[in-house]
Amino acid sequence: MLLLLLLLLLVLLLLASCDAALTCLCPNPANQILVKQSPLLVVNNNAVNLTCKYTHNIHSKEFRASLYKGVDSAVEVCSVSGNFSHKLQFLSNTGFNCDGNLDNETVTFYLKNLYVNQTDIYFCNIEVMYPPPYKGNQKSNGTIIHVKENHLCPVPASPESSKPFWILVVVGGVLTFYSLLVTVAFCVCWMESKKTRMLQSDYMNMTPRRPGPTRKHYQPYAPTRDFAAYRS
Repeated sequence: MLLLLLLLLLVLLLLASCDAALTCLCPNPANQILVKQSPLLVVNNNAVNLTCKYTHNIHSKEFRASLYKGVDSAVEVCSVSGNFSHKLQFLSNTGFNCDGNLDNETVTFYLKNLYVNQTDIYFCNIEVMYPPPYKGNQKSNGTIIHVKENHLCPVPASPESSKPFWILVVVGGVLTFYSLLVTVAFCVCWMESKKTRMLQSDYMNMTPRRPGPTRKHYQPYAPTRDFAAYRS
């Protein structure tokens, strides 16, 4: 990433020197518009505002303003076209999240949700379609947009957010204690009831019983014989 940034800075310096040389050798024709951009923008929150300042008043004219990405301006990032007589809308056909704002000599592009791999050099472009003659801008020095990677740090929980947790803990503890207390009371009652039943059973077993009638054993009756009668 650092090597890419250095390479883009070198390209920016080369473009600036070439433009300066062409300006000295060949004066700007009347139908060309100069553009001024910031040389470097660092993105820390995935969003950036890039302002393009033109040396031409585009009020009451039909124009098209656009933003291109890359050294060869191969990717059109965002564009807007029309005039100030109606509401203008910024559009992107390459997946960029873009919006913007217009002034007489300024166009500001709002880029959101940028990624680290979208670090590159960006060029502003303006075209005046009507009234004739057609006017376009000289290629500017561009702006290097350096998108930094976000390192997310864990956010400590605030005391307000921890209150519901502690409320649940207290309620759960009270319910657990109540359940334990009911269980212990039930066990004690059950043990007392079982002990009472055992005592009653032992009492019934130790109670003396009334003896029943006993049979009397009689000697069998046998008549006595008079042996003297037989003798006589």
